[in-house]
Amino acid sequence: MNEVNEINFPYHLITPSIITFLILGLIVYKRKRLFKNEKRRWSWSCITLFFSVYLLIVALALITDIRYQSNLYEFDLNGDGFFNGNEITPEQKIAMKNMISDTGRNFSFISGLFVSGILSITVYTSGLFIKYITKRV
Repeated sequence: MNEVNEINFPYHLITPSIITFLILGLIVYKRKRLFKNEKRRWSWSCITLFFSVYLLIVALALITDIRYQSNLYEFDLNGDGFFNGNEITPEQKIAMKNMISDTGRNFSFISGLFVSGILSITVYTSGLFIKYITKRV
């Protein structure tokens, strides 16, 4: 019998996660050179914050998606990829609803850009403001 209950990895979440992880790895690898300049330290700190928050948002969405798929496939008793007969239970309906009705998880790679961007810009402007105030005092 062909096993259909394979987890389908959402490439729209895996691809940004890998790219962001590689960018963060590059920043960590080059951190001495990037953070050496006092004028650019805030910039690189906020860029690091941006990619860290973005990776956190997208990776959590990826993990949640895989967990929901795994939970749903537990109800496919005969492994044919369809739910029928005794496989449809109230718990299966809840698992199916969790899997198919969460658009926020599927668009997290886009909304994560906005959230991490707003957070990074807020931290950057706050840091520059604090730096400006401390120099004036």
